[in-house]
Amino acid sequence: MKNNSIAHRIGSQIGGVFLGLFLILSTSMMAQQQAASGKVKGSDGGPVIGASVSVVGTSRGASTDGEGNFKINVSRNETLRISSVGYNSADVVYTGQKSIDVTLTVDNKTLNEIVVVGYGSQNKKEITGAVQTISYKDLKDLPVTQIGQKLQGQLAGVQINQTTGKPGTGMNVRIRGQLSVSAGSDPLYVVDGFPITGSIGAMNPDEIEDISILKDASSTSLYGSRAANGVVLITTKKGKGAGMTVSFNAFTGTQNVPMKGRLDMMNAEEFAQFKKESFEDAKQPVPAEFQNPS
Repeated sequence: MKNNSIAHRIGSQIGGVFLGLFLILSTSMMAQQQAASGKVKGSDGGPVIGASVSVVGTSRGASTDGEGNFKINVSRNETLRISSVGYNSADVVYTGQKSIDVTLTVDNKTLNEIVVVGYGSQNKKEITGAVQTISYKDLKDLPVTQIGQKLQGQLAGVQINQTTGKPGTGMNVRIRGQLSVSAGSDPLYVVDGFPITGSIGAMNPDEIEDISILKDASSTSLYGSRAANGVVLITTKKGKGAGMTVSFNAFTGTQNVPMKGRLDMMNAEEFAQFKKESFEDAKQPVPAEFQNPS
């Protein structure tokens, strides 16, 4: 009993030592961190609302309020990363300053891209409708032979599926109207400004410069009721004064039914026997070609 009591006291003392060390280390770490505040502005001087403020290498983060202000716990010499959609991100090293004021510059690389819309071409930053665009350079390395196959998984909210498993079968493109019962759900295709009917599966993907998808009513209003299910705008390549260029691409592939899913087929004798028995079971005369299956 005496030995057990001594062991219990020693265990309690060791536990107390570890608890004390843990509290000291935790207090020390909390003392090193400070509550820093600041403001994030755009290049025009206005506040950037909803900007992300994070401490690099940690899980600590915050976001700016309606005035562009933020507060975050940070230690000296830690790096704050401020980012927001449409702006270039900025890194700031915290050295104990009372206020951290950051000015983000506009990311002109994406806003100055030219997008083909129903009325012509516009800068991406001037577009207010639901428009998505994808260029040939993003699709040229995909080893497929149809435009629809190249677009699969490239456009958010656009469903592209193969109609059947047959090689060379066209693709179904669904932008809007997936749940339509009576009306069709195919989008309107416009190639170089001219609306076309039917599938675009026969078009050579290498002749396409870029593709724009118009989704909402404001973007598709030019085309009226024909654009009820969205519009696919296709711009083909044009001649350039850069001399003659020659390019060659070749792809091949096969499709087959796996052995596990294949059905056992009848030969000629088995088929004739099957037809004979079918007529006999139906109490009908058996045609001459099925009289003697063997």
